[in-house]
Order: sequence, then structure tokens, then C-alpha cells
Amino acid sequence: MNGVMIQYFHWYHPGDLWNEFADRVILLKDLGFTAAWLPPATKGDLGTEGRGYDLYDLYDLGEFDQKGGVPTRYGTREEYLNAIEKAHEAGISVYADIVLNHRMGGDENEWITVHEVDENNRNNIISEPFDVSANTRFTFPARKGKYSDFIWNYRCFSGIDTAWKNRKKNNRDF
Repeated sequence: MNGVMIQYFHWYHPGDLWNEFADRVILLKDLGFTAAWLPPATKGDLGTEGRGYDLYDLYDLGEFDQKGGVPTRYGTREEYLNAIEKAHEAGISVYADIVLNHRMGGDENEWITVHEVDENNRNNIISEPFDVSANTRFTFPARKGKYSDFIWNYRCFSGIDTAWKNRKKNNRDF
């Protein structure tokens, strides 16, 4: 027997998705759906405005007061786990969209040496090395080491999307 999966989110969903999904699993089952694809449940840099692809903390599913509050755009950790449990009770499998290779909204700036690359071929370096300040240190102070005490810093990244050249470093301008 082949199953039928529904993508249970879209970019413009207003939020509170976990409770909505939990309330509709019986209807989804009655409509013939056997699986649901849910959006990333992790805390994003934009808090409740993010869609989960602006990953800030891989371990925060709406449990810690970070980035403007406790819930993610879609709800709290408890609501997420409840939605999954309700789906399983109805016989619906759940596929979680997980983003592992993004980080945004670091907690601290670091000075790093970078070079610019061609936007159409990132293997083509188009500048001499220069120093910039970037939000590349992630300490997750609200989580206080729960689930993981790993601190991300610039050594963890092969590219950044935003940096500042004109900030002070050791009391001199760049």
C-alpha cells in the first residue's frame, strides 16, 4: 500500500501550527493522509517571525526564552511533542524538517579574516584577505548548557552572510 503525505505548513502560516495540526489529525486521517511533513521546530534568529530555516539553536524547540520569547513561530516544545503524539495515535507518520547547516543570530561578534568570493562560483576568490566583525559566536545563554554545552565560533563555519568592516577593533577603525 502506498501512503499519502501532506506538507502541513506554508511560508505565510500565521503561527500556532502545532496546536492546529494536533486538532486536525483525525480529519487528515479521514481524508486519507498517512503522513505529514512538518516545518523545522527549532528556534530561529527571528523568533516567532522566523520560519525555522533561520536556525539559531538546534536544541531549542520552544523551551527557552531566547530571541524574543519561549515559543518558536509554531508553538512550544510541549505543543510540538503533543502534536506528534496525536498524529501517531491517529496512525499518521510525522516527518520533521531539520536544518543542520544554517546558523543565524550569533550571541557575540568575533573579529575574523575573510576574503570575498564570486557569488556565482564560491571557489573563485575575488579579494585579498581583510578583517571583519561577524556574529559567529553562539553561546545560547538562556539554555545554560542543557542538551549540549558546545559553543559555536568562527572556526565552525566555512562561510558567513553578514559582516561589518567599519567597527572598532583595539580602538582603531576598520
